[in-house]
Amino acid sequence: MTEDMLPTFAALGLAPAIARVIDEIGYESPSPIQAQGIPPLLEGRDLLGQAQTGTGKTAAFALPLLSRLDPGLKSPQILVLTPTRELALQVAEAMQTYARHLPDFQVLPVYGGQNMGQQLRMLARGVQAVVGTPGRIQDHLRRGTLRLERLLAVVVDEADEMLKMGFIEEVEQILEHTPAQKQVALFSATMPKEVLQIARRQLKDPVEIRIKAKTATVETITQRFWQVKGLHKLDALTRILEAEEIEAMIVFVRTKTATVELAEKLEARGFSSAPLNGDMTQAMREKTIERLRGGGLDIVVATDVAARGLDVPRISHVVNYDIPYDTEAYIHRIGRTGRAGREGKAILFVAPREMRMLSAIEQATRQPITPMSLPTRKDITDRRVGQFKEQIAAAMESQDLEFFEEFIDSYQSEYDVGLRRLAATLAYLVQKDRPLQPEGGFAEETVEPEPEPAPRARPERPRESRDGNWRRYRIEVGRAHKVEPGNIVGAITNEANLSSRDIGQIKIYDAFSLVDLPRDLPPEILRKLQGVWVRGQRLQISEDRGADQAAPGKPAKRRVPTKGAEQRPFKAGSKKPPHSRRGPKTGK
Repeated sequence: MTEDMLPTFAALGLAPAIARVIDEIGYESPSPIQAQGIPPLLEGRDLLGQAQTGTGKTAAFALPLLSRLDPGLKSPQILVLTPTRELALQVAEAMQTYARHLPDFQVLPVYGGQNMGQQLRMLARGVQAVVGTPGRIQDHLRRGTLRLERLLAVVVDEADEMLKMGFIEEVEQILEHTPAQKQVALFSATMPKEVLQIARRQLKDPVEIRIKAKTATVETITQRFWQVKGLHKLDALTRILEAEEIEAMIVFVRTKTATVELAEKLEARGFSSAPLNGDMTQAMREKTIERLRGGGLDIVVATDVAARGLDVPRISHVVNYDIPYDTEAYIHRIGRTGRAGREGKAILFVAPREMRMLSAIEQATRQPITPMSLPTRKDITDRRVGQFKEQIAAAMESQDLEFFEEFIDSYQSEYDVGLRRLAATLAYLVQKDRPLQPEGGFAEETVEPEPEPAPRARPERPRESRDGNWRRYRIEVGRAHKVEPGNIVGAITNEANLSSRDIGQIKIYDAFSLVDLPRDLPPEILRKLQGVWVRGQRLQISEDRGADQAAPGKPAKRRVPTKGAEQRPFKAGSKKPPHSRRGPKTGK
């Protein structure tokens, strides 16, 4: 599908309440996964979608499924399974936004580390959509607090990540507890055989969609990102405009309304800017582009659709003021600079909660996006001073200054003022409306580097790692239960509000496993982990006491690793967990 043949959301047949939100948000055209996925999901068809993170797939399934549900029915009609609590929260937030004109709509994110009582109260009141991680969903199914008999559709999101984290069997068990007559949508960035096997068993005559993310970005474009923190994005953009050598810039925002608002704010700060959006007539858009091309305009604030095909060689900078909804939009955006072999610069503003999309963009483009610090007060002062010196030099070269020289001689003689003092006063008068030094209230950005994970050394004694930051714990699940390191990491990170960097070495034995966790782990986290399930077994976590510790209900005995026990250290943040020599491998 070419850029000129992009469909509109209005043509997709979404429910009026959902279409109204799309118009309010300012979405102009669907991404490829949305254009191809929404129609069959609206028809009730099953769908198998291969698409990378960052292609807009949340809207691809949320918009049509929300269009089909019954808001008056206070029972779960949509179930979305995600590999992580972060993704569960993102999907739930997106669904709540899309459904804001559906009366009494409620979506519940369900994940470990969250208060169980709150989840139980929400389920008792009645919710139409549940988004959660497999472990906590299974917990509710075992308790009987999540009833799925009125389920309309199930979505399995990022199935290959489920596989890597050891959740794929839990996913299939959950699917087996759902009604036979339901719609199933499965999305995965890759299609390993285990995911395809589940698709063949669980999906009925699915529509198959494969979205190939574009990976070609121009090598002449330097890509940087600024993490939004402690400073408004408008102030950050102003600093960049003040300090960098910019010939022309296009600033991308998400909505048509934002193009007008931001362009007006930039104009008020003294920058020549104009909006460019789909509400403008073709004649108005062409006039704006010609002004930009001819140098009568320096900044255009645009939406994705309005800027498609824009080719103005003098654009030196592209700023993603709002992060795009999908990676393909990002590639289109930054392609507006670096044209015809010229060097270009692309800057991306990223809020902390959007770092996942940043990673998706880097993965799709196969190019790093380097962090940047905002220009400092000194940077801006140096830039303004340099520009002022250039103005002085240009005036000396081009103007007849004899009259003014006589005026200076006269003033100096009359008031007995030194030339240095007189020149400084005149310079102040010239630049007082735009001071060479930024005025008060200029907050300097403080950049705090990410803390390095604590070293994970091989332990020398049973109870603790050699590094004093770790403490060794025993969990009552092991090789006999077909557990692998990825299962343990997935369970702990999703159910205990910990990150992968909070997990040290893992050693797996026949009947139990050992795992290093932070020494200062709060008691409430340990209590939560007590009830976590892995491979059908409760963790029953306890501090490791070495040879003195017995399995529950059994006498203590000396621990002897069995042949084939997992002895290799496992770094929790790595792409693949090491596979045991027994049991099926997981991952890609």
